[in-house]
Amino acid sequence: MRFVIVTGMSGGGKATAIHMLEDAGFYCVDNLPVSLIEKFTELITMPDSGITKVVLGIDARAGQSFEGVAGIIDSMKERGIPVEILFMDASDAVLIKRYKETRRIHPMNAAGDRLEDGIAKEREVLAEVKKKADYVIDSSNLLTRELKGELDRIFVHNEEYNSLMVNILSFGFKYGIPSDADLVFDVRFLPNPYYIEDLKHQTGNDKPVQDYVKSFPECGEFVDKLEDLLKFLIPGYIKEGKYQLVVAIGCTGGQHRSVTIANEIYEKLKGSDGKFGLKLSHRDVKEAR
Repeated sequence: MRFVIVTGMSGGGKATAIHMLEDAGFYCVDNLPVSLIEKFTELITMPDSGITKVVLGIDARAGQSFEGVAGIIDSMKERGIPVEILFMDASDAVLIKRYKETRRIHPMNAAGDRLEDGIAKEREVLAEVKKKADYVIDSSNLLTRELKGELDRIFVHNEEYNSLMVNILSFGFKYGIPSDADLVFDVRFLPNPYYIEDLKHQTGNDKPVQDYVKSFPECGEFVDKLEDLLKFLIPGYIKEGKYQLVVAIGCTGGQHRSVTIANEIYEKLKGSDGKFGLKLSHRDVKEAR
């Protein structure tokens, strides 16, 4: 039997993950009261239940009783139940944005309370369970299809879990530094293709721009040094339990140099033996006009 408990921050993608796992053939029950978890487990693990893949969704709406979940999980493992914990998370900024878009009240808040306070309170309540999680997925920068791909890899194809997701992100300084960036690199020291008429309306996803940017020796040297730095840093981040690393590479408009370099770094890191997840994003790239 595969028994997966899905929990996490409100707005972190728990419901979406449960729906995706249900589509993948799991029997799913969401928002079961904590007091009924052990009874549910007893019934579902009976030999004649006929169910081999189970997802149980629990969250902080259970109030103070949620503090007993960690103990229940320990008890299940002691009884030989192969329970796995998937914790869905997101940055505070993303959670706030999602709640403001839906106009819902945070489950840890009373009417009139600040959203930030509810998020902080929920993180405190969930801290112990998060420590016990087998998988922590930060959905802050994941598209729906990317989340599905990650869940399929873990729970359908049974591939090794990558605890760290590295997002290589190009951007333009004129539009501001990405608020979620962990490492920021400025590539405005390279000549700007914007001032070449034939390249002005193309992007770093187009070969003529790539060839121009990479024609300068400084470009290759920078890419090699940045690759070495990231390969040095990433194992340390994994060891310290970091779940998401955003490497932001910026130029003036986010259209030429930063896109070219981000693509190069992504290709360099792609063959990293599955030690971490990898994503490529271009925040400010524009279509050629």
